[in-house]
Amino acid sequence: MNELRDRFRFIHQLSLKEFRSSVYSPILYIVALVFLGFNGWLFVLPFFLKGQAELRDFFGALPVVFVIIIPMLTMRLLSEEVQSGSYELIATLPVKPVEIVIGKFLSSVYFIAILLVPTILYAVSVEFVGDLAWGPVVGGYLGALLLGSAYAAIGMFTSSLTRNQIVAAIVGVLICLGFFLLDKTLILLPDALAGFLQYFSSDFHFQNIAKGILDLRDLLYFASIIFVFLYATRLVMEDKTHRT
Repeated sequence: MNELRDRFRFIHQLSLKEFRSSVYSPILYIVALVFLGFNGWLFVLPFFLKGQAELRDFFGALPVVFVIIIPMLTMRLLSEEVQSGSYELIATLPVKPVEIVIGKFLSSVYFIAILLVPTILYAVSVEFVGDLAWGPVVGGYLGALLLGSAYAAIGMFTSSLTRNQIVAAIVGVLICLGFFLLDKTLILLPDALAGFLQYFSSDFHFQNIAKGILDLRDLLYFASIIFVFLYATRLVMEDKTHRT
């Protein structure tokens, strides 16, 4: 029990250390400014065009925005380890690769949550203008955090494959885009195959949660994506440490 508690404490400390170190990265500030600026524009635009303050466009575009920015947030997490040769050091320490993976993953989830916090002002603004159904809003933010976490796990995996951060980001974008676009091509497929592939669409599950209705299948989907890609990342890291 004490060993397990020590492991959890180490993962927590590693995640905080990684998060604090990422604060000094200019890339993260650029991503944050682009994210907040673009989403602010999506929120304000309907107000001027239709005279309505709403969050529909914000939550509708969020999956597309995450496809691009999440791999940019995670591209350096493990590729730096590969480039600097830190795997040689990790192999000599009493640290398990899975602890490194989870710690770094949690640091990216913290940053995603912080990115979302300022956008709550959009919901507060709508509440001042008129009545706001908070159920879909809470569901939208929960779905956003789950979606961002799933994409972060994918980005972690691609970051572990190469020492080139740009390559890691591009491959991460392509994989996330593939999950996002799955339900956009179902009209071209037979009904039986379309129903099967729809389950693997990240946007399909995000939109379900964003309606304010929690379905265990949607939660299980995101948990599965996170587990699969973090486990794959762990296997890559273990393979690299064994080679050192």
